[in-house]
Amino acid sequence: MKNPATCIPPALSQDQLKTLVGVAALAYVQPGEIIGVGTGSTVNKFIEALASMRGEIKGAVSSSLASTERLKALGIAVFDCNEVDELAVYIDGADEIDERGYMIKGGGAALTREKIVAAQSRRFVCIADESKLVRNLGRFALPVEVIPMAARRIAQQFARLGGHAQVRLSGEQPLRTDNGQIIMDVTGLNILDPLAFESQVSQWPGVVTVGVFAHQKAQLCLLGCSAGVRTLSFADPVHSPAP
Repeated sequence: MKNPATCIPPALSQDQLKTLVGVAALAYVQPGEIIGVGTGSTVNKFIEALASMRGEIKGAVSSSLASTERLKALGIAVFDCNEVDELAVYIDGADEIDERGYMIKGGGAALTREKIVAAQSRRFVCIADESKLVRNLGRFALPVEVIPMAARRIAQQFARLGGHAQVRLSGEQPLRTDNGQIIMDVTGLNILDPLAFESQVSQWPGVVTVGVFAHQKAQLCLLGCSAGVRTLSFADPVHSPAP
């Protein structure tokens, strides 16, 4: 893939770009299938567009309570992961995506469930606006879902890697995920080897999920630009769900 900074400077607003890719993602929805649906502002645009196909699909598996509520409000059936063997496609956004399809996700605090649904899907289609495309991951604060009793030690481990970890707050209290855990946001990282980094941090006791999506990377990215939607294809073939 060539230099990521090849989009024409945006004439459209970020919200309009999100709408553009949300609608474009409908092309990857197969009639008669149950699809995976992610979380976040860009995915909300996809959910709105998906309402036009609600009579053509069986339903969706959702990565968050917020997305589940949106889907149900539009008359789209929502299934539990354990009711479905595999999903044809997973549509989700990203906080960052690099030239290989590796991502940072979790700005909406749904990273654990997002990673579960991604692993259950044959194809991951990322939808994002052009501001999310980066050369190296780490500009966006890395979300990590952790068990609260491990927060201090995990912050110390990130400090040894040059990062600064802070507990994400909701008001004056730690934000709680849909799984009842907390999120730590880590700044100051430059993640050159996302696969190795994800494997390393995932093994730290107390880490539920790290927001690097390298083992469950995107195969395609629909990138909203002022010139339209760029389709970025990454090297790895469409994968089978993890056993």
